[in-house]
Amino acid sequence: MVVNSANNHKNGGDGLQTRVEIKNLSKAYHIRKLFTDVTVTIPDRSVFVVLGHNGAGKTTFLRIMCGLIPATSGQVDYIIDGQVLTPAEKRAQLGLVSPDLQLYDDLTAVENLEFFSEVRGLPFTIDRAREMMEFVGLKGRGHDFVGTYSSGMKQRMKYAYALLHEPHILVLDEPTSNLDEVGVALVDRIIKRQKEKGIVIMATNEPEEVSYGDQTLSLA
Repeated sequence: MVVNSANNHKNGGDGLQTRVEIKNLSKAYHIRKLFTDVTVTIPDRSVFVVLGHNGAGKTTFLRIMCGLIPATSGQVDYIIDGQVLTPAEKRAQLGLVSPDLQLYDDLTAVENLEFFSEVRGLPFTIDRAREMMEFVGLKGRGHDFVGTYSSGMKQRMKYAYALLHEPHILVLDEPTSNLDEVGVALVDRIIKRQKEKGIVIMATNEPEEVSYGDQTLSLA
């Protein structure tokens, strides 16, 4: 069930109007139904939170949102200034932080950022990579092998990658996983900043994170 709360939505910080339309979205594995006929519009400058116990389908829902796996039925449209994005355009406008994203320990942080940019067909510059490394609190560590990073540093790296191309839609699965208090404060700033320019979609059960939601979807 989707619960709406009053909010005054304006255009994103760059003047583009972004929204996500989810229509009759369902997912089942054999006879087990995770969710059925989810229909909702996520407006610009808002946070959409997906709730549910472990195994309820939160991560599956986000994977479908990102086009990583297919839905059983229904569709998800990403729309900017009235135009439905193509799959390639969607990839360019999505940023993802998830336990599913595996960094390469035998590459440096900067090499990871460059590699994932090339895989997605997106531009890469060393100056932008350094800027994002500094933003997430990893200044001076860009040329260290990721295998030397702690779990918290790797989570920060995922944010550097997700934000590298200034996406309009930021998708977060367990957004504060492995982070200390300073890292959690960083995520707070990121969510608030992203909301000023576009959309945040997150899966969580943490009360502090649920409170960000302008809309929530509860999966049984």
